[in-house]
Amino acid sequence: MRTTTRGSVLVMWAALVVPLVACAVLAVFRESVANTNAALGLVLVVVAIAATGRRLAGVVAALSCGVWFDFFLTEPYQRLTIDDPADVETAVLLLVVGIVVTEIALWGRRQQATASERAGYLDGIVTAARTVADGASTDGLVGAVERQIVDVLGIDECRFDRGTGSNLPRLHRDGSVTRHGHPVDVERDGLPVDDRTELLVEYGGVVHGRFLLTASTGVSRPDLDRRLVAVTLAGQVAAALTGPRPAT
Repeated sequence: MRTTTRGSVLVMWAALVVPLVACAVLAVFRESVANTNAALGLVLVVVAIAATGRRLAGVVAALSCGVWFDFFLTEPYQRLTIDDPADVETAVLLLVVGIVVTEIALWGRRQQATASERAGYLDGIVTAARTVADGASTDGLVGAVERQIVDVLGIDECRFDRGTGSNLPRLHRDGSVTRHGHPVDVERDGLPVDDRTELLVEYGGVVHGRFLLTASTGVSRPDLDRRLVAVTLAGQVAAALTGPRPAT
């Protein structure tokens, strides 16, 4: 946590100082470098800051670039005033492009994180399937799947139970959740926290038990993809408990 905080502080300082230094250096060559080219160079500075994944730092960098572009590179120099309408347009575009680029960079990082997360889910499913195919210990598979479901759903506990008798909220095979027959909007309200949610371990119409899901601290709001991953993992356990079918 301390390292993350220190990194955030450093990025914020960079967002403030790097545009100042860049504009000061460009001011030395302002007779030979067009302001439009200088503005493009400053956009690269914003991109570099935004690539850290911190929106505030990217916005601060865009604002800092706009201010110091005005101060160093537009007439009258060393004043926060712009006389040339073309320079006004360039400064405004620099701000707008900087902020837009920041949002695009953050969107790209979110997409990358989502893809990496889904790859992790797929690895978990593949590992469970391989365990079933290898005929490994059922207890070992159940324990591994319990841990994977906890991670996927962001819950506190997942425990396999052989029974199916109580009237608990249920996570269904299509990823929906119901409670007393009524649908639960998981992404809005989260999984029930005052009761456990059951996920049936079912294969070929035969129920071998269930996973009991506990979300008692905070609110777990797994999206549909995460819930379907949990269902798939439970299906791997059901296949293992069913055992090989006799040849026909």
